[in-house]
Parts: sequence; structure tokens; C-alpha cells
Amino acid sequence: MKIVTLNPDEFDQFAKVHKYRSYYQTSNYAEVMKHFGFNVHLLGFTDDNNNLIGATLLLFKEVFMGNKVAYAPRGLLFDYTNSSNLNELVTKLKQVLGKQGFALLRIDPLIPSSIRDSKGNIININNEANIVVANLKSAGFTHRGNNLYFEGEKPRFEAIALFNKPIQDVFKSFDKRTRHKIKKAMVAGIEVYKDQDKNLDKLYEFVKAKHNKPIEFYKELCNNYKDNIEVFYAKLNTEKYVINSKRLYEEEMDKNDALARKIQDPNNMNVDKKTVINKKMESDKLINTYKNDLVLATRLLKEHPNGFIIGGSLNIIFDNAAFLVIEGFDTTYKALNPNYLLKWRLINDYYNRKLKYYNLNAVVGEFDENNKYAGLNEMKLGFNAAITEYIGEFDIILNNFSYNFSKRAIKDKIDT
Repeated sequence: MKIVTLNPDEFDQFAKVHKYRSYYQTSNYAEVMKHFGFNVHLLGFTDDNNNLIGATLLLFKEVFMGNKVAYAPRGLLFDYTNSSNLNELVTKLKQVLGKQGFALLRIDPLIPSSIRDSKGNIININNEANIVVANLKSAGFTHRGNNLYFEGEKPRFEAIALFNKPIQDVFKSFDKRTRHKIKKAMVAGIEVYKDQDKNLDKLYEFVKAKHNKPIEFYKELCNNYKDNIEVFYAKLNTEKYVINSKRLYEEEMDKNDALARKIQDPNNMNVDKKTVINKKMESDKLINTYKNDLVLATRLLKEHPNGFIIGGSLNIIFDNAAFLVIEGFDTTYKALNPNYLLKWRLINDYYNRKLKYYNLNAVVGEFDENNKYAGLNEMKLGFNAAITEYIGEFDIILNNFSYNFSKRAIKDKIDT
């Protein structure tokens, strides 16, 4: 086996058809990361007949006195079930990279260990994953653990909205609360549109507080993924918000008056007064809610007669599927549920474009409703998303001297 350097076209040609392909393992992603402190290698692994049997994008940086750490995002692209080839590859990596001062290599292959339903119940186990993990450990890799949250470079659990049934059935499969929030956003007058100019300024306002990446990172993604990256926004149509709020308020007032007449009418002897009184109390609450909505809508119409953006998302199209990169919304208008309608509109759009699925990105592997990420899970899994659980991260020391010399400078995360 040999390790060779590939040019971008050679690498992409191999990577785009590999079993474990990912938009992270592309020359596009390599170009993005060059702008943020990383050097890159596009490596190929050839057999004795010079056939390419593996490849990887390696991101690396110097950590101390010329010693380097490397990370293969969602890589290596290699057949891990072949233990003989894997052992030989490790030997070659140590020989080639170890001599160049590489202390450590981290990988997190896009290999699922299980598929779970939206409740977190395991519905399918990938038996091959056990073979892969055993082979990696035998070859000298150390498993960094079955983390449940965001300890790793990339999420170990992802929510996948599948397009495997008619779109009306896709909607019906959503959690009841999710469907309610989508409809509430529609009534509020939220409209979703694609920003053809891919302006990220407003989206970044929504996400900068919870993510450590600069806006330039997302701009570089747009520059390098070109037509395969899309920006969508949720805009509040304030005129519609007023019209719909007024209609709901007036309709509920009519219902409330009718209930009041039922309670007060002495001729309605057969009416269950307790039930009617309970309905009247619920109607009173709705009237108060709709009244507050109308007051807010009226104020917003005066301040923003042409409407304004309250949410957005950035998505990559890869391998006939869509991937959510980042999303955010103005928390002031959380009650209007812009993020729910945004996802539904995109699911509908991607379905009509005949994509295979919409990857909603990270969820956590703790499905107890009391954990601090329960809201994140509820929001994404409410779309009846399946959960893909990956095997996780693995580290291997490539040069013992370099590693021991620089290990104090090696951070727990490589910050990609």
C-alpha cells in the first residue's frame, strides 16, 4: 500500500461515490478550512496495483514546536471491515505522517451504529459497525467514547427527515404539537423565501451568540459550495399578521358570546352547564391571547409596514439530499414559531425537488425530557425524524515522541 497526494479533481471523483461520502470530505470543504488556520492534505491510499482503495481530506495545524495534529472530518474514506488493509494503512500513516511531525490523527467515520425512531427507540442496528470498531481498536485507534452531547468535533446523533411517503402523509406523521406550531406560524403571516443573493448578515445575527464561528466561515461555505448551498429566510408579513389576528379575535368573540347566552338562557334545561362554563373559560383565555396578538400585530405593522425577517437557515445540497448547516431566529418572536414553518417549507420544497431526505443536523443522545437539550430534540424530532447514531471519534498516535513532546498543547477539541 502507498499513500499518495491527490489533486482536487482526483479526490472528489473518488470521494463522491464512496460508501461513507460526506460534504465534509470534499475539496470544497478543504478550501473553506484553509481560510481558518488549517493546512490540508488530500491523500489517496493505493494497493499494490496502484488502484485507489481509500482517500481522505486531512485538516491539520501545528500545536507545538513543529508538531501537528490532524483531523479527517467524517473520514477516512476506507473499508474498515478489511482488518489486514486497515493495519497496513495505520503502519503507512505512521511512517509517512509520523516522520513529518504529526503527533495525532483523529477520525470520525460516517458509519451508523444504529437507527432510532423519533422517541429514541432503536429500530435497526448496523452489525458491521461492531466489526469496524473492533478493527479500529485492534489497529491501534482509541475510541473517544459514546458521547451523548456535543463533546466531539461533529455530532454523534443526527435527525433525518425522510421523504419515503406522500407529502401529505409526511405532514400527518409530525408530532401534534409540531403541526400546531406550523399552522400557528402560517396564521401569523410568516412567509418563507429563498434568498437568491445568499445574504448572511441577518442569519448571522440570529446564530452568532450560540456558535463560535465568524460570519466569514459561512461566507466561505457559500463561495465554495456555490449552487449547492442555499439561504432561506422566514419573514413576518405584518399586514397579514394584523388581518389574521383580527379575524381570530372576532371569531372567538362570537363564540364566547354564544357560550355566554347558553349559560344565561333559562330555557336551555338540557344543556350541561358545567361543560359550557369550562368552554367559556377556555374561550376567555383565547380571547385574551388573540387580543394580545392583535395589539402586537398592530404595533409591528406600524413599525415594519413591509414586514421583517425573524428567522433563517443555511443548507447544503449534497448526494441528492439536503443538510442543515445552521439555523436561527429572533427569540423575541419565538411564540410565532418561525423555525417550525421554515423546516416544513423546506421539507416540502426538497420533497418536490425529489431529494432523498433532509438532515436536520445534531440532536443529543439523551432522550429524557428533563435534560437541558430537550427543547432541541423536541423541535427536530417532532418532524418524525429518524435518528442516526454514529460510531463516534477515534484517535491514533502517529509519532510517540511528537505526541509526548506536545500533548500538553493538544486540545480536547480541534475546533473545526
